[in-house]
Amino acid sequence: MPENKPDYEALKSILKSRLNEKRYYHSLCVAKEAERLAEKYGGDAEKACLAGLLHDITKNAQDEEHLKIFREFGIILSDVEKNAKKLWHAMSGAEYVKHVIGISDPDIIDAIRYHTTAKADMSLLAKILYLADFTSEDRDYEDVDIIRGYVDESLEKAFVYALQYSITDLVNQGRAVHEDTVRAYNQAVL
Repeated sequence: MPENKPDYEALKSILKSRLNEKRYYHSLCVAKEAERLAEKYGGDAEKACLAGLLHDITKNAQDEEHLKIFREFGIILSDVEKNAKKLWHAMSGAEYVKHVIGISDPDIIDAIRYHTTAKADMSLLAKILYLADFTSEDRDYEDVDIIRGYVDESLEKAFVYALQYSITDLVNQGRAVHEDTVRAYNQAVL
């Protein structure tokens, strides 16, 4: 955690300037759910809240801003990432939070970086953020109540279900599944 307590009002102001109203509300909801899950599963509630608040900070950015951040911080996109712009905000957002906002906590940066794809060997904080993004109160997709039930029963059970849901959804759309997602799933079920 940063040495000084984060200035949440200043961070919310930054988010309001960068996000549309729906995405801003989503960020508040994810922060609340991440904090709740951290308290339930023995994580750091303040880190979870902060990661949840900032996880989508570049979600409404134009392609040019993402590409500029990638160039500036040496991010080389895989073929899957080049063809899945929906993933870009996690990569650019982690760098934005680290280099522009000035949050250097590697757990928070890693959680933001992998909140869309997941990965093998995720920290507790990263799993909490991944699941909070799936289960926040603003979410209304078809299986949301199922995963909300699982997340209150078992973090691991919810994690496996969320990965299965994501992989199935991508396959049904005829889209590529990120290698990190496959590795996360394989590790979770072995």
